[in-house]
Parts: sequence; C-alpha cells; structure tokens
Amino acid sequence: MRRVTLFVNGTSKNGKVRTVSLVVAVYGTLADLLSVASNKLGIKACNLYNGKGGLIDDIALIRDDDVLYVSEGDPFVDPQNDVRTTDGLPRAHTDWLTLNIGGRLFTTTRSTLVSKEPESMLAHMFREKDVWGNKQDERGAYLIDRSPEYFEPILNYLRHGQLIINEGINLLGVLEEARFFGIEQLADQLEVAIKNNQPPEDHSPISRKEFVRFLLATPTKSELRCQGLNFSGADLSRLDLRYINFKMANLSRCNLTHANLCCSNLERADLSGANLDGANLQGVKMLCSNAEGASLKGCNFEDPSGLKANLEGANLKGVDMEGSQMTGINLRVATLKNAKLKNCNLRGATLAGTDLENCDLSGCDLQEANLRGSNVKGAIFEEMLTALHMSQSVR
Repeated sequence: MRRVTLFVNGTSKNGKVRTVSLVVAVYGTLADLLSVASNKLGIKACNLYNGKGGLIDDIALIRDDDVLYVSEGDPFVDPQNDVRTTDGLPRAHTDWLTLNIGGRLFTTTRSTLVSKEPESMLAHMFREKDVWGNKQDERGAYLIDRSPEYFEPILNYLRHGQLIINEGINLLGVLEEARFFGIEQLADQLEVAIKNNQPPEDHSPISRKEFVRFLLATPTKSELRCQGLNFSGADLSRLDLRYINFKMANLSRCNLTHANLCCSNLERADLSGANLDGANLQGVKMLCSNAEGASLKGCNFEDPSGLKANLEGANLKGVDMEGSQMTGINLRVATLKNAKLKNCNLRGATLAGTDLENCDLSGCDLQEANLRGSNVKGAIFEEMLTALHMSQSVR
C-alpha cells in the first residue's frame, strides 16, 4: 500500500490524502488513480505531475508519501509562483479564472475554454498562462472587449456542449461572436438555427377579399401595382381592374368573367386555364402572356377610341375565343394552335406569322386582316362573312 498527497495543479492547499493499493486490480493502474482524483477533488483529472513538474505516465514511478499535482490537461504550474491580488494577499494560480467581457465578469475554468474547441481563439489565449499577454483589470480578470450578452451563450456551449439561447437574444449577434472567437462548430449550429427561425416565404395566393380591400383604397385612375403577385385560383369576376399592372402575375385558373380589364398590363402573365368570358379587354397588353387552355368567349378587345389590344407573341393554344370582338387586334407571331375563334370579328387584325394550325375560324370576319406568313395548316375557314384574298396570306 502506498500513500500519496494529491493537489490541484498550481496550488498547495486543500490537498487530499488517499491510499493506493497495487495488489487490487481495480486500483492497480494510473487510470484508477486519476479516477479517484477526479471524484475526490471535483475535477476531470487527466495528468499527474510531481513537485518538479515531471509528468507521471506510469504508476510504478509513484513512491510512498509522494506529493502529486493533478491537472485537467493544462501544463504544470509551480505552486511556489504565487500571483498577488490587489489587496496584497497571495493568490495561487489555479484552473479557475475570471473574464471581464465588456464590463461583465464571467468565472470559468481554463479547461472549459480550452477543451471543447481546442482550435478556437479562446483556447489559444488561455491554453498556457500569459502566452498572449492578456490584459487584466484591477481584480485580475482578463479584459476582452466584446458583448457580454452574446458571449454568455458561447460560454455555456463550451461548458456543456449544447446551444441554448435565452429569449430576446439575437442569434445573429451570437453568430458574430462565435465567428470572432473561431468556434466553428457553434457557428455552423447557429447558421442552421437562424435559417430555421426565418419566416417561410409566403407564396399563398391573394384572395378576393384581400384584393378588394386594395382596390377600395386606390383611386380609380391610378395604376395599382400587382406585378408578380400570385392570384392563382382567385375569384376576381365582375371587378373593375382597369389600368392595373398584372405584369408577370400568376392568374392561372382565375375567375375573371365579366371583369373590366381595360388598358391593364398582362404582359408575360400566367392566365392558363383562366375564365375570362365576357371580360372587357379594350387596349389590354398581353405580350408573351400564357393563356393556354383559357376561355375568352364573348370578350371585347375593340376600343372605339382606336387603342388596339396587343397580344403579340402570346401563347393561346386551345383557347376558346368564340364570338369575341377583336377589330384591329395584334396577334402577331402568337400561337393559336387548336383555338376556337368561331364568329369572331377580326377586321384589320394583325395575324402575320401567327400559328393558326387546326384553328376554327368559321364565320369570322377577316376583312383587311394581315395573314402574311401565318400557319393555316388544317385551319377551318367555313361560312366566312367576307372573302379571304390570297394577298392577305402571301409574304
């Protein structure tokens, strides 16, 4: 049996005398002695040093009545090198230290700052005593000019490895501190937490009730800006929608029956599957819009003042425009494949380069319409109100 006196590294007070037996297997190794030291001294014992700072790496090196110093992984500190406090009393250098973060004091252990994130700035600052020449205040606390509010969650993370943020603490501030101190694992966790706390992007369609509220708050002749908004499936029937900017808006499957869209801007808007039966479309701008499969029966595109509707380049595949008034309309290079244009008034319409393949133009008035370069393969020209001259379709 051997007796040794164990002290916390750097101090010669509060030593504990313990008996170590080499014949009992459970106490027969250096690890067993470190385990006993951890339990009795209340620290996580990692290394043993003799009085001259020599590292004990084999229990066979221990002699009876030896005085040994236990550390949590930090280098040996000679207990004879006392540090004086401001009141003149000797103060031994221990594993405990105090940080003055922006005027607020935090007391912790050196191993807390070093062990969890060994490559962080804090670990490099406090791994060895005074290597960085850290400035101290009159109480001996190490001065660090950072935000105490954002440092506290970082210190707690180093203590127990969990990210816990109290209510009211800005995650961006904690992230900035984690980056400053080089605590990369915590910074990664904070970035994920910030992303998860972001409110989801709201792409839900605007309802009729919400939109009517906007309309009532807007003067009649002012252009309401609805560019890029989502109205998918909304009921906007019979509303006064004159002069509104719906450019690139999502109006797919909308109910726009009998709505007044006079001079509205529907450029590049999505009107696929929408119902615009009986709508007023005088002077409407629908350049490159997508109205595939939409219903535009009985619509009025004809403006008595001479302002012409512009549907140039629009996708009108399979639309039903039966009985619509489209005098002077611009459908240049539009796609009207499989569309129904029965009994439409297309006087003076521009259909140059338009795809009219399999389009039903029965009963249409095409007087003075420009069909040059249009694709009329499979198109139906029955019961025409006026004769269609070849000059209208020749390049």
